[in-house]
Amino acid sequence: MDEAAGRQWRSTIAAAQAGDRAALDELVEGWLPLVYNVVGRALNGHADVDDVVQETMLRAVGHLGSLRDPDSFRSWLVAIAMRQIRDRARRRQPAPLDESAAREAADFAELTVLRLQLEGQRREVAEAVRWLDDEDRHLLSLWWLEVAGELTRRELAAAAGISRQHAAVRVQRVKERLETARGIVRALDGACPELRELTVRWNGRPESVWRKRLARHIRGCAYCGDTREAVVPAERLLVGIALVPVPVGFTLSLALGGKTAVAATAASVGWSAKVMAALTQPAVAMAAGATLVAGGAYVVTQTPDALPRAAVPTAASTARPPEPTQPVAPTATLAPSPSPSPSAAQSTKAQLYGTVVDAVDRAPDPNARPAALPHRPESGVTSTWGAKAVMQHRGEKVTLSGQGYILVRWQISPQSRPGALVMPTWTGLKGRLFHVASGGGRRMDDTTGPGTTGMGGPDTGYTVLPDGTQQMWQNEYFYIDGSVTLNQNERGADYGVIVFPSTWEAAEQDVRTGPDQGALRYGQVRDNGKDTAPVPQYVTRATPADPATVPLGSRV
Repeated sequence: MDEAAGRQWRSTIAAAQAGDRAALDELVEGWLPLVYNVVGRALNGHADVDDVVQETMLRAVGHLGSLRDPDSFRSWLVAIAMRQIRDRARRRQPAPLDESAAREAADFAELTVLRLQLEGQRREVAEAVRWLDDEDRHLLSLWWLEVAGELTRRELAAAAGISRQHAAVRVQRVKERLETARGIVRALDGACPELRELTVRWNGRPESVWRKRLARHIRGCAYCGDTREAVVPAERLLVGIALVPVPVGFTLSLALGGKTAVAATAASVGWSAKVMAALTQPAVAMAAGATLVAGGAYVVTQTPDALPRAAVPTAASTARPPEPTQPVAPTATLAPSPSPSPSAAQSTKAQLYGTVVDAVDRAPDPNARPAALPHRPESGVTSTWGAKAVMQHRGEKVTLSGQGYILVRWQISPQSRPGALVMPTWTGLKGRLFHVASGGGRRMDDTTGPGTTGMGGPDTGYTVLPDGTQQMWQNEYFYIDGSVTLNQNERGADYGVIVFPSTWEAAEQDVRTGPDQGALRYGQVRDNGKDTAPVPQYVTRATPADPATVPLGSRV
C-alpha cells in the first residue's frame, strides 16, 4: 500500500487495538473484501467460503491486540486466511460432489466474470481457475492479488508459509498450469467435432481426469491448438484488476455466530478486553455498504453496482404497523368492457400487463374478511421438481409451466442465521405472471411473542428485507399463464421456500381461514381479474447469469 494509505491504516489499527469501536468497524469494512477474494478464489466458491471468511475475521479481531507492527497487518491478515483454508482442507472428508456442490464450485468464477464484467481473455483466465487442483488454486488466489496490485511478493510468500525463492518456483508452475487450463476453456468454446465427440460423456464438472484428457487432445489437435489470436499472458491481463465485491446479504458476525453480547463475551476467552468492549458497544451504521447490527454482525447491504440495500432493523421497523380502520381490498368483480378489434385488444393487453408491480403495503385488519378471489382459467401447472419443490440453498431453482395457480410457502430462520435477506427471483418469464393472494394465516412480521415476530427478535437477531420489498406472508399465491423459473438466492439470512402447483380452490380456502379458525389473520386478495392485477417484484423475462441481480422493480 502507498505511504498515505499506510499512515491511515496504522492510525486506524492502533485506535482499534485501543478499543475504538468506529476504528474497528472501519478496519473490518476495509479489509473484508480482500479476505473474501483470497478465500473465495482459493475455495472456488465452495459453500464453506462464508465460514472460512467468518473464522478468519474472528481470529483477526480476536488477536488484534497481539499485532505489534501495524505495517504488517495485511500480510498478517492474509496469513490467517491461508491457515484457515489449509485447516479446512485437512478437516474435510473426501466425498463425491453432488449437483448442488457442483453448482457452488463454479460460483466464484462466475461472480468474478459477472461482477467485474470481464470479457475476452480476461474472462478466459477467470473461468480457467476452475480447472486447477486445490493446492494450485490456493497459491493462485494470492498470486492473482499480487498481480492486481493488492499484495507484494513478500506478503505472498509469508502468507503461503514459504521462502520468496520457493514462492517464485511455485508461482511459475501455477502459471503454466493456468495456461493449460486457459487452453481447455478456449477449446470448449470452439467447434472442434472431435472434441465434441470426446466430451459426449463428460458431466460438465472440471475434474483432474478430464483436464488431462482434454489437454492431451488439444496438444494433438490442429483445430484446438490454433488460437487464432495472440494469447496475452495472464499476469498482463490481471494488472490493476479490481477485487470482486462482497455479495449483498453476506453476513459477518464478530460476536461468535450472532450470539448476544453476554454470550459472546463469555465464549471469547483470550480476546482483547478492549476489543470485546468495542464489540459490545451500541450498534452503528458503517459508511460503505455494510451495516453493523445487534450482536456484532456486519451485513453487506450494497455493492458498487447498487444492488438493493437493506436497512438496520429497529423496534419501529420490525413491529407490525397500526391496523387501518377501513381496510381496502381489491375488487373481486370482473367488470365488463367494450369489445375492441382483436389487434386493439392485444395491444391494450400488452400495454396494461406489468403496469402494476407489488410494493410495500400495510397489514390489513386481522379480522377483515377478504373479497372473493377472481377465478382465472386453469388447465394445470407442471413443475420441474414434481408436486413439491423444497428449495433451501442458493442456486436451486424450479421451472413452472402451464396455466394455473402456484403456492410459494416461506420458511425464515433468524435463529439459524439472521441478517439481510437476498430475495428469490423470477427469471425467463414467458407469458404472464400475477401475484394474486397472500395467506397462511399470518404475515411474517406478525408478532409471535414479546418483541418477536416471524422475522426475528432481540435474542436471535433479525431477518431484514431490502428497502422497498413487500413484506411476505406465510403463503403467497401466484397465477402463471406461460412459464417462469423461480430461483433461490440465499446469501446472508437463512431462508427457504417450498413451491407447489396449486389451485384456485386451495387459494380461496386459504385466504378465508381467519382468527375464528385459529389463524392470526385472514388472508389478502390482490387479484382484480384483469391485466392490471399486480406483478410480483423481482421478475424479468431475461435469464441473467446471476439471478440475484434481478432488480426489485419488475420490467415485464
